[in-house]
Amino acid sequence: MQVSALLYFINVEKFMLPCFSKQIFGFDCPGCGLQRSVLFLIKGEFVEAFNMYPAIYPMILLFCFLLFGKTIKTKYSNNITNMLMLTTVAFILINYTLKFI
Repeated sequence: MQVSALLYFINVEKFMLPCFSKQIFGFDCPGCGLQRSVLFLIKGEFVEAFNMYPAIYPMILLFCFLLFGKTIKTKYSNNITNMLMLTTVAFILINYTLKFI
């Protein structure tokens, strides 16, 4: 609640980077929607974050595993990292192709 009030006060949307590939070529890049999705997550709007950029949750899992994988050693960490990377890339590519359909 306090974070969303702070974001509203600061008006973070003014400082978001534009998509240069959309400005130059006229169509979305595979990362379009990521900034807005992170903003929705910060505001606590989890469904809207997924609707904006569906790869946000596998990406968060991947980054969390990579951060905690350095401190907590697991037996199959390479396999888990590879699977999370493949899942994230698959979500990004599926979302990107569905934008054009």
